[in-house]
Amino acid sequence: MRLSIVIPIYNGSATIRQLVTAVKKEMQDTDYELILVNDGSRDESGDICEELAYADSKINFISLRNNFGEHNAVICGLNASSGDYAVIIDDDFQNPPSEIKKLLKEATVHSYDVVYSKYKTKYHSLFRNLGSKWNNLIASYVLNKPISLYLSSFKIIKKDVVKEIIRYKGATPYIDGLILRITSNIGVFEVEHSPRTVGRSNYTLTRLFSLYMSMFINHSIRPIRLFMLLGLSMFIIGIGLFVYYLEKNFIEMSPSLNWKLFLSGSFALSGFNVVVLGVIGEYIGKIILNSGVAPQYVVKKMLLHNDRKSNFSAVEL
Repeated sequence: MRLSIVIPIYNGSATIRQLVTAVKKEMQDTDYELILVNDGSRDESGDICEELAYADSKINFISLRNNFGEHNAVICGLNASSGDYAVIIDDDFQNPPSEIKKLLKEATVHSYDVVYSKYKTKYHSLFRNLGSKWNNLIASYVLNKPISLYLSSFKIIKKDVVKEIIRYKGATPYIDGLILRITSNIGVFEVEHSPRTVGRSNYTLTRLFSLYMSMFINHSIRPIRLFMLLGLSMFIIGIGLFVYYLEKNFIEMSPSLNWKLFLSGSFALSGFNVVVLGVIGEYIGKIILNSGVAPQYVVKKMLLHNDRKSNFSAVEL
């Protein structure tokens, strides 16, 4: 059984060499390949990864021309994978490589399509933890995800599911949304989580917002139904207030009621229009992006020792 280990990297020069060394030590009795995807890092991550790939035939390296985002980098890595299972692991060394085999064992013993890690103790920042909890709540509604399932970035995916994931060619992929769309045969396994020793998290408010919008708009029609319900509620409330003040106006003939009548109707209809137009605009924007105007990723440099070069176009090479 061959295992592909995909590591999306952004400004990970302080940890990536140590992480690769630890992975190689843990996997020395396993048929594996490492796929390092440099997502437009601004430090020396690309040079380090290239050096590692030239020194070891088990290490494959792809460098992207820009910072396309973690999920885009992961899809790029999955396109380059050739294993029966693919593990996705962060570059910050907070996921100990010793836990990889535990996920693999859980997936094979129980024949799961995907196994997500669940942390005994999380050592992320307060901001990251709050973002994760919010993401969990939103995903439970938008993606119809079980509330107990934590969508960890550290997970293992069976080859059949990987093949379905990489069929998606939209510019803003959300890996977990694609997984939940493809399969419900999902397991969870408790693993260790290590404190961050160097640097800081790359998850900024802007990145989290972009991720939520991708999940919220791009992978479900439930937001449409939510906003339709909201718009309908606003319309009903507005009509109710309009009728109420109209009736009072006939009885009292007060100038102040005319203003209330006008404002209640205008406010309800304006809010309804803004919500509907905003949602339509978001969806139209995603359709334009996914129609080929914006690429999922663009490869700047690539060194693959396996046979997956055919997954990348001549332009990307």
